[in-house]
Amino acid sequence: MKILITGAGGFIGSHMVERCVMQGYDTRAFVRYKSNNQWGWLENSKYIHDFEIITGDIRDYDSVRKAISGCNAVIHMAALIGIPYSYISPLAYVKTNIEGTYNVLEASREHSLRNVIITSTSETYGSAQYVPIDEKHSYVGQSPYSATKIAADQLAKSYHKSFHVPVTIARPFNTYGPRQSARAVIPAIVSQILKGDGEIKLGNVTPTRDLTFVEDTVNAFIEILKNDSLRGEAVNIGNNEEISIGNLAELISQIMKKEISVVTDENRVRTNASEVDRLRCDNTKIMENTSWKPRVSLNEGLERTIQWIEAHLDTYKPEMYNV
Repeated sequence: MKILITGAGGFIGSHMVERCVMQGYDTRAFVRYKSNNQWGWLENSKYIHDFEIITGDIRDYDSVRKAISGCNAVIHMAALIGIPYSYISPLAYVKTNIEGTYNVLEASREHSLRNVIITSTSETYGSAQYVPIDEKHSYVGQSPYSATKIAADQLAKSYHKSFHVPVTIARPFNTYGPRQSARAVIPAIVSQILKGDGEIKLGNVTPTRDLTFVEDTVNAFIEILKNDSLRGEAVNIGNNEEISIGNLAELISQIMKKEISVVTDENRVRTNASEVDRLRCDNTKIMENTSWKPRVSLNEGLERTIQWIEAHLDTYKPEMYNV
């Protein structure tokens, strides 16, 4: 199988490329064109000679069509994902997340791909109306980001129903691990502890999240890719565990053996109606239909993430709020 991964230079995408190489797939990485020919986290990958790189823009149908040509499958991971920035520029999210997904779906239809995996997010559910959250939970767009991902998911489902495109929607809850940017809460906490005086600036600390180590997330995508019975459906990826942001900060400080004091930074606080208060994944479907199960505990995952951030601290700016 020849497989294309979009968003391949990013946090999860770069891990996805390397996992596909390790699985023996003929792998093509689609990264955003930059004039300096920089490939994100793939730049220094130890597998750099084992996959093909194509540059382009997910918003440009011509470059997406060219990238998909000759492939049998695609894992679509390219997206704008920062929720705070979606308050600043909602249109950028519409163009990237909705139009970008359209480009992938239409090019996949044109080239008759056998497998199309669209990456969703637990943010499409909004605050949990019940827990754990299964795939039947209603969609609630509580931010422009989540609204565009809901639209992309529905567009993917329509392509399956209308044109028989073999789509599966993979819906990770909160993935974390090496290479994640400081706009996410775990790198924000860790980098502030490493560079600061023990004072940690956060937004709301009461919301809960279901955290999955990136290694487990990409393994879930591989299992979904191999399972034809899940075509046309959405599949949650998560641990069925939750932890509040406040307790997460305390756990990280314990692992790092550092005393911290958490202060509220109003710039980091979402408005009440937009904040997703609770997320906990019902992973029954993926556990029953594939051989996947989460293997990395939160403590182990945090330890590995902390070690990586410490070794790459120069790539972070913890004194700034990263939207």
